[in-house]
Amino acid sequence: MAKQPDSDIKLPDPATWAKNWARITEQSHKLLAEFASRQTTEGAPLVPGHFDVDPLNLGKAYLDFTAKLLAEPDKLVEAQMKLWRDYATLWANATDRFLGKETQPLVEPAKGDKRFKDPAWQENVVFDYLKQSYLLTARWVQDTMRQADGIDPKVAKKVDFYTRQFIDAMSPSNFLLTNPEVLRATFESNGENLVKGLENLLKDLERGKGKLNIKMVDSKAFTVGGNIAVTPGKVIYQNDLMQLIQYEPTTEKVYKRPLFIVPPWINKFYILDLKPENSFIRWMTDKGYTVFVVSWNQPDESLADKTFESYMREGILEGLDAIQKATGEKEVTAIGYCIGGTLMAATLAWMAAKGDDRIKAVTFFAAQVDFSDAGELSVFTDEDTLRYLDKLMADRGYLEGGEMATTFNMLRANDLIWSFVVNNYLLGKEPFPFDLLYWNSDCTRMPAKMHQFYLRNMYQKNLLSQPGALELAGEHLDLRKINIPVYLQASREDHIAPYRSVYKATQLYSGPVRFVLAGSGHIAGVINHPNQKKYQHWLNDTKKNPPKVEDWLKDAKEYPGSWWDDWDKWLSAKSGPKVPARKPGGGKLKPIEDAPGSYVKKRIVD
Repeated sequence: MAKQPDSDIKLPDPATWAKNWARITEQSHKLLAEFASRQTTEGAPLVPGHFDVDPLNLGKAYLDFTAKLLAEPDKLVEAQMKLWRDYATLWANATDRFLGKETQPLVEPAKGDKRFKDPAWQENVVFDYLKQSYLLTARWVQDTMRQADGIDPKVAKKVDFYTRQFIDAMSPSNFLLTNPEVLRATFESNGENLVKGLENLLKDLERGKGKLNIKMVDSKAFTVGGNIAVTPGKVIYQNDLMQLIQYEPTTEKVYKRPLFIVPPWINKFYILDLKPENSFIRWMTDKGYTVFVVSWNQPDESLADKTFESYMREGILEGLDAIQKATGEKEVTAIGYCIGGTLMAATLAWMAAKGDDRIKAVTFFAAQVDFSDAGELSVFTDEDTLRYLDKLMADRGYLEGGEMATTFNMLRANDLIWSFVVNNYLLGKEPFPFDLLYWNSDCTRMPAKMHQFYLRNMYQKNLLSQPGALELAGEHLDLRKINIPVYLQASREDHIAPYRSVYKATQLYSGPVRFVLAGSGHIAGVINHPNQKKYQHWLNDTKKNPPKVEDWLKDAKEYPGSWWDDWDKWLSAKSGPKVPARKPGGGKLKPIEDAPGSYVKKRIVD
């Protein structure tokens, strides 16, 4: 016999239940009053005298979509009939289960969907029906939306993305009365979980100054330079935009050519140095490399005028000059990660035009240079969205870090938004002290001029991939002039830099390109220490990189674990002979402060 709805939920104590509901009512009044106060004092429109209720122009996009769907009523009728048939089958299955018969699920959650992991979603007839009904409807909505013909592909992608946001928000797992785990916790704690959840919600609103800033991690559990980002080193150079860190050697001899790492400035560099046991930086020093890393500053009004060119000049070019002074070495190898890789590619093309050949080999981690297939982030680069961003950045001169964090979290809303809504507000729990989520919550701002240049010229116009189309510091960039060895890494489940997009660079550089496809996503696919023995990677040594990644995959071989050892073998051969290890401060540049430096410790929200 199937388990009944209330079979594993005990009844609450009436007195405690009533007391907690009174507290919930009181907290709710406080919450509404706080919200109303914030709207009065801080709710001014972006443009004086005009309140734009639809700054992203979603209304027009959905109207256009609806018109296209209604133009083909036969498709809508067919889709509606299919949904009715599925519901009829689901209801029949639920009835059979209630009567004790075995049935097979009509629809199941996608692999990796953690929303329905509680056993009651499978064992309980009512909750199983709710789950399958939701999944059927969600699938039907998205399939139906995709049937509209004659829609601009960019508009179609935008509608599909925001439709999924709505569908994710309406999951029964996100509501008290339709989530068995939350119901169980509510009855067992006499509603104490909801009291605690409202307290958490108020704290998040307070921390976000009226905007919901969901707490993802116990921030007090970590200290940058205390128990994360602890690899020993020194800041040996700094300017307004960055600090350059040289790390202490851990071997008696090191490769002659230093390794220069340029991380993204959308997040902070210590993703490469979270803990000693999984630190990429520590692993590289143990392998005998002299490691230099850029730590970008936290932009405020004083850095509002910094441009993409500023990041090239003050980040990479001044970094190269500083490395030469610190070590006496002109030649280096380099790494560019994510947007740091896009900047590195642009800089290499600029250097090639100038005859500057200091970088002798380069590695790209999850870095795009051809944005024609850039994935869902392109949803945020249509003209309506960019105009909206212009308004957001107009007064301050930068994009607030929380805006960027929300954008990335929306790409994985169930994992990075709704799971915390359930945990923090419905279950009333504190978030887990997880170093990766601490890093993810350590937001950074974007200077307005730099950010708009990047979004318009890369994502919107895709100029970097077109020879001579993008001008930077007086030079028209041509990626074909990059003829040094390239190691190009991508991750199979990367939702920020999709591997199909990253792979396109194999067709642009003139030098030899070794492409590796890692398992997992944008972070775990890159930061995967060999000792962890996790995931896998693919290599193709049978032929030159074909134009399409699908053809590359046909002949690729899968290997267990991290790709780091393959990369070390590749890089070591291009790093010169071994020389005595170099200490930070041993050259012409003296240490300014200990790693990880002061720039990385500037936090927007605690």
